[in-house]
Amino acid sequence: MDRLKNLEEKITAAVERVKALKEEKTNLERKIKKLEALLDEKNQEVESLKSEKSSIGSQLEELLNELETTEI
Repeated sequence: MDRLKNLEEKITAAVERVKALKEEKTNLERKIKKLEALLDEKNQEVESLKSEKSSIGSQLEELLNELETTEI
């Protein structure tokens, strides 16, 4: 009878552990989705900044060319 009680306790502990691991997995998956969304947002910001940098560079080049031609 003691062995049966011991086995029952081990099974109960295992079931509780599985429940806890499933909950942890769900929480981690949720966190991963949030972080992936944040990463996508940051990547879009980086692309926007690169585009802005390129545009500013082009404008600066045009202004420098204008300056060169007016100083002659």
